[in-house]
Amino acid sequence: ANILFIKSKDAIDPIPNYAFKSGENLKYLAHYGMIEGGEALLSVYEKEINNRKVFHAVATAKSLGIVDKLFKVKDTYESYMDTKTGLPVKAIRNIKEDTYTFYDEVIFNHEENKITSKRKGEQTVPDNILDMVSAFYYARRVLFKNAEPGDIIELKTYFDDNVYPLKVRYKGAEIIKTKIGRVYCMKFCPVVEPGRIFDTENDMSIWISKDNNFVPIRIQMDLMVGSVKCDLVQYSGLKNNLAIIK
Repeated sequence: ANILFIKSKDAIDPIPNYAFKSGENLKYLAHYGMIEGGEALLSVYEKEINNRKVFHAVATAKSLGIVDKLFKVKDTYESYMDTKTGLPVKAIRNIKEDTYTFYDEVIFNHEENKITSKRKGEQTVPDNILDMVSAFYYARRVLFKNAEPGDIIELKTYFDDNVYPLKVRYKGAEIIKTKIGRVYCMKFCPVVEPGRIFDTENDMSIWISKDNNFVPIRIQMDLMVGSVKCDLVQYSGLKNNLAIIK
């Protein structure tokens, strides 16, 4: 098994992007058992900021129905990523969950390995640091396509005021049944440090389409209170055909 990570030359040399394009929109529905509990939207558009071309990716999640009445959620994650390297220039995290709120803006300076956070000020960080959203788009662009069963994808992210290593293991290919059809997928599971968020490696699984888009088709989390399943229900603006098996 190999460990797949950002090689330093990738951060300098432009990386071709065959996985997504400006105007891609993905919509997900979350279910807690039989209850429809939430909706997530993921969009990416190309923009120009200070004469620099960036992909502006926005991920939003909100509670629906009975879950919304019990525990209101409205979370927004944004990332501005350099179109050439895929590395983030700026990230915004805006969380509203019941009575809890969290807001931060982070500016990335990859040349000097520094980030400047609204909450924590300037910090020194490892090479090629990502935020959660850019980590996902970077993996789609570079890392998923080279994964063999057993390989571990390893990325360093800045999350919740800290540098957080993100590791997922590729388990192998699987066909799953969804509302949009039967989809040929790659199954990934986090390599977890017990007790942080998950107790075991089997607590979370992510199915990514096994095609050139590498879009998440399903995310499943086994929590103490039961399992949460989040499925892709609508999509538009994909760069490639989706691996739907008739």
